[in-house]
Amino acid sequence: MIDKLEMFIALAKERHFGRAAEVCGVTQPSLSSAIRQLEDQLGVQLVFRGSRFQGLTPEGQRVLDRALSIVGDVRALKDEMRVVRTGLSGNLRLGVIPTALPMVADLTGEFSARHPALRISILSRTSIEILNGIDSLELDAGITYLDNEPLGRVTTVPLFAEFYRLLVAPGTEFAGRARVSWGDLASIPLCLLTSDMQNRRIVNQHLAEAGITAAPSIESNSIIALVSHVLTGRWASIVSKKLADLFIADGRLVAVPIVEPEAEHNVGLIAPRRDPQTPVLQALFDEALKRFR
Repeated sequence: MIDKLEMFIALAKERHFGRAAEVCGVTQPSLSSAIRQLEDQLGVQLVFRGSRFQGLTPEGQRVLDRALSIVGDVRALKDEMRVVRTGLSGNLRLGVIPTALPMVADLTGEFSARHPALRISILSRTSIEILNGIDSLELDAGITYLDNEPLGRVTTVPLFAEFYRLLVAPGTEFAGRARVSWGDLASIPLCLLTSDMQNRRIVNQHLAEAGITAAPSIESNSIIALVSHVLTGRWASIVSKKLADLFIADGRLVAVPIVEPEAEHNVGLIAPRRDPQTPVLQALFDEALKRFR
């Protein structure tokens, strides 16, 4: 039954029998047969079929919600048993918002060193992608904003407060200032993260409160792309203080505090709410509590 539920979850995600079969490492006929067997066992039709996948039936959507919970619990049980046998091991998939990537090693560095059998995959994701990834079992945990948009049913540990800096090249407008206000940014060419990023929505909010409509001439979902444009001297960007600190050490860029107001948003570790938590995630939460409190 669990294998069939895993295949059903893959089909719901991929929305294509062939791709779902590839993800599951089986042939397409095998996957189709498993879905039909699951339908027979549950006594309902799960999938609308034609010449190709046409979506889940209402019953299929209800089964998907339960399947995600059941498969998540089974994976957690397997993790517990593996820890009993071998200690912390396996793969931890951690989704991280781009602005938190500079600090992620503060959490994962020592944690990984103490648990060398545990592989950690750090994946740059938007806040929405992190929540969706946790819900769909594609991510085990995430580092994201805690106080700006709804999180749903997750366990959280605050890590740090994000403050904002205007990142500019030396010799450009504002580079010599001790601070700037959000209202000062009306005349400066900006390059910003794309609007699917929660950081961008936060920046838009604070600019709007200062009477400014954000209209960057350059947008990217890559921090590196933004920094490369700031280095030309033709653009400035609004980034987190922790991110700015990475790029100002060698003097190639300047970070100016943005005040009036000095905005602050909390970033933290999130994971599915379970009691008890999986051993790997509990150890990660313990690490976060030790290092950030």
